[in-house]
Amino acid sequence: MEWLAGLPRVAGLFVLTALMEIVGCYLPWQVLREGKPWWLLLPAAGALTLFAWLLTLHPAAAGRVYAAYGGVYVTVALGWLWLVDGIRPDRWDALGCALALAGMAVIMLAPRG
Repeated sequence: MEWLAGLPRVAGLFVLTALMEIVGCYLPWQVLREGKPWWLLLPAAGALTLFAWLLTLHPAAAGRVYAAYGGVYVTVALGWLWLVDGIRPDRWDALGCALALAGMAVIMLAPRG
Protein backbone atom coordinates (compact mmCIF):
# COMPACT_ATOMS: atom_id res chain seq x y z
CA MET A 1 0.00 0.00 0.00
CA GLU A 2 3.00 2.33 -0.25
CA TRP A 3 1.84 3.48 -3.67
CA LEU A 4 -1.37 4.79 -2.11
CA ALA A 5 0.54 7.37 -0.07
CA GLY A 6 2.11 8.81 -3.24
CA LEU A 7 -1.11 8.79 -5.25
CA PRO A 8 -2.20 12.39 -4.46
CA ARG A 9 1.21 13.73 -5.52
CA VAL A 10 1.19 11.78 -8.78
CA ALA A 11 -2.43 12.75 -9.50
CA GLY A 12 -1.65 16.41 -8.88
CA LEU A 13 1.41 16.17 -11.10
CA PHE A 14 -0.68 14.64 -13.90
CA VAL A 15 -3.30 17.40 -13.61
CA LEU A 16 -0.68 20.17 -13.59
CA THR A 17 1.06 18.58 -16.58
CA ALA A 18 -2.22 18.44 -18.49
CA LEU A 19 -3.04 22.06 -17.69
CA MET A 20 0.34 23.22 -19.00
CA GLU A 21 -0.14 21.26 -22.22
CA ILE A 22 -3.64 22.63 -22.71
CA VAL A 23 -2.59 26.24 -22.02
CA GLY A 24 0.43 25.81 -24.30
CA CYS A 25 -1.84 24.73 -27.15
CA TYR A 26 -4.88 26.90 -26.38
CA LEU A 27 -3.03 30.22 -26.51
CA PRO A 28 -1.58 29.71 -30.03
CA TRP A 29 -5.03 28.57 -31.14
CA GLN A 30 -6.40 31.85 -29.80
CA VAL A 31 -3.74 33.79 -31.71
CA LEU A 32 -4.19 31.91 -34.98
CA ARG A 33 -7.94 31.32 -35.00
CA GLU A 34 -9.37 34.14 -32.92
CA GLY A 35 -6.99 36.98 -33.79
CA LYS A 36 -5.69 37.44 -30.24
CA PRO A 37 -2.40 39.33 -29.73
CA TRP A 38 0.83 37.62 -30.84
CA TRP A 39 2.46 38.04 -27.43
CA LEU A 40 0.23 35.22 -26.12
CA LEU A 41 2.71 32.93 -27.89
CA LEU A 42 5.26 33.76 -25.17
CA PRO A 43 3.30 32.32 -22.23
CA ALA A 44 2.31 29.45 -24.52
CA ALA A 45 5.98 28.61 -25.07
CA GLY A 46 6.57 28.85 -21.33
CA ALA A 47 3.65 26.54 -20.61
CA LEU A 48 4.88 23.95 -23.11
CA THR A 49 8.39 24.14 -21.66
CA LEU A 50 6.96 23.59 -18.19
CA PHE A 51 4.84 20.74 -19.57
CA ALA A 52 7.94 18.96 -20.91
CA TRP A 53 9.81 19.47 -17.64
CA LEU A 54 6.85 18.21 -15.58
CA LEU A 55 6.83 14.99 -17.61
CA THR A 56 10.35 14.29 -16.32
CA LEU A 57 9.10 14.39 -12.71
CA HIS A 58 6.73 11.44 -13.08
CA PRO A 59 7.84 8.33 -11.19
CA ALA A 60 7.64 5.71 -13.95
CA ALA A 61 9.19 4.86 -17.30
CA ALA A 62 8.54 7.59 -19.86
CA GLY A 63 6.43 5.48 -22.22
CA ARG A 64 4.24 4.27 -19.39
CA VAL A 65 3.86 7.80 -18.06
CA TYR A 66 2.79 9.12 -21.48
CA ALA A 67 0.26 6.32 -21.86
CA ALA A 68 -1.23 6.82 -18.41
CA TYR A 69 -1.10 10.59 -18.69
CA GLY A 70 -3.52 10.36 -21.61
CA GLY A 71 -6.37 9.38 -19.27
CA VAL A 72 -5.81 12.38 -17.06
CA TYR A 73 -5.39 14.66 -20.07
CA VAL A 74 -8.82 13.62 -21.39
CA THR A 75 -10.38 14.43 -18.03
CA VAL A 76 -8.67 17.81 -17.68
CA ALA A 77 -9.48 18.71 -21.31
CA LEU A 78 -13.17 18.05 -20.68
CA GLY A 79 -12.97 20.22 -17.57
CA TRP A 80 -11.39 22.94 -19.71
CA LEU A 81 -14.19 22.52 -22.26
CA TRP A 82 -16.73 23.19 -19.52
CA LEU A 83 -14.95 25.91 -17.50
CA VAL A 84 -13.20 27.87 -20.27
CA ASP A 85 -15.20 27.19 -23.42
CA GLY A 86 -18.54 27.11 -21.61
CA ILE A 87 -19.62 23.80 -23.16
CA ARG A 88 -20.97 21.30 -20.68
CA PRO A 89 -19.70 17.76 -21.32
CA ASP A 90 -22.45 15.24 -22.04
CA ARG A 91 -22.88 11.65 -20.87
CA TRP A 92 -20.73 10.36 -23.72
CA ASP A 93 -17.92 12.66 -22.67
CA ALA A 94 -18.30 11.36 -19.12
CA LEU A 95 -18.24 7.74 -20.30
CA GLY A 96 -15.15 8.35 -22.42
CA CYS A 97 -13.50 10.08 -19.48
CA ALA A 98 -14.29 7.15 -17.17
CA LEU A 99 -12.87 4.67 -19.69
CA ALA A 100 -9.72 6.74 -20.14
CA LEU A 101 -9.21 6.98 -16.37
CA ALA A 102 -9.81 3.25 -15.98
CA GLY A 103 -7.12 2.61 -18.60
CA MET A 104 -4.78 4.98 -16.79
CA ALA A 105 -5.40 3.17 -13.49
CA VAL A 106 -4.59 -0.20 -15.06
CA ILE A 107 -1.34 1.13 -16.45
CA MET A 108 -0.18 3.00 -13.35
CA LEU A 109 -1.45 0.75 -10.56
CA ALA A 110 -0.68 -2.67 -12.02
CA PRO A 111 1.50 -4.78 -9.71
CA ARG A 112 4.98 -4.93 -11.21
CA GLY A 113 8.13 -6.47 -9.84
